[in-house]
Amino acid sequence: MTEGREILRIRELKKNFGENDVLHGISMSVREGEVVAIIGPSGSGKSTLLRCATLLERADSGEIYYTGESAASMDDSGGIVYADAASLAKIRRRFGLVFQNFNLFPHFSVLKNVADAPVTVAGRPRAEAEELAMALLVKLGLEDKAEAYPCQLSGGQQQRVSIARALAMQPDILFFDEPTSALDPELTGEILRVIRELALEKMTMVIVTHEMAFAEKVADRVIFMAEGLIVEEGAAGDVIGNPEQSRTRAFLKKYEI
Repeated sequence: MTEGREILRIRELKKNFGENDVLHGISMSVREGEVVAIIGPSGSGKSTLLRCATLLERADSGEIYYTGESAASMDDSGGIVYADAASLAKIRRRFGLVFQNFNLFPHFSVLKNVADAPVTVAGRPRAEAEELAMALLVKLGLEDKAEAYPCQLSGGQQQRVSIARALAMQPDILFFDEPTSALDPELTGEILRVIRELALEKMTMVIVTHEMAFAEKVADRVIFMAEGLIVEEGAAGDVIGNPEQSRTRAFLKKYEI
């Protein structure tokens, strides 16, 4: 799938924590309407890649572009130069991030959790933001929880609120960092259904996941990472159903697909 405009481009991204090199020159791109799943063993750099892509973590070298606009570029010495604060604030509004541990504001109601950023960050009128938030809660089956607080919800409900909150900013691309890892199997299915529906609506998504059967069915493309490198990437059915690299095959053997 290549027809959409390029939403995200990452080139030669490197990141280390002290002596620990976590990312070794990662390059990838994501086009509009594409769903990309990133798989790989724990410690392979998947979450660090997402944190660098979403500007939560500062990379040491490389380039990051959103819809052609530079968030970070390489300087003459091979280091990294980030855009100014105003440009980065604008770029941050182009993506949403759904964490594995929900990260909801405990003292806000569900409705306020979803409506707050469009008001405080994007400057939308509160009534308009709340109307959009309510529409998203209806879409995600949470309309009866609008006045509840996060502590009154199940894990699956909290994760659905966190997806609604990300969608409320109307981003160009959504990132999911292991969105089901904190959930039991029944609640996992609940969240995967939501993501599958978003995929059918052509929402551009990058999903770090250990749900291999889901990745094979829902993703357009799969990236397999190990030890801070992209070892293999391609169409989901090819990488998961018939991987070329021995490291990919060894990893996938642990899963019943």
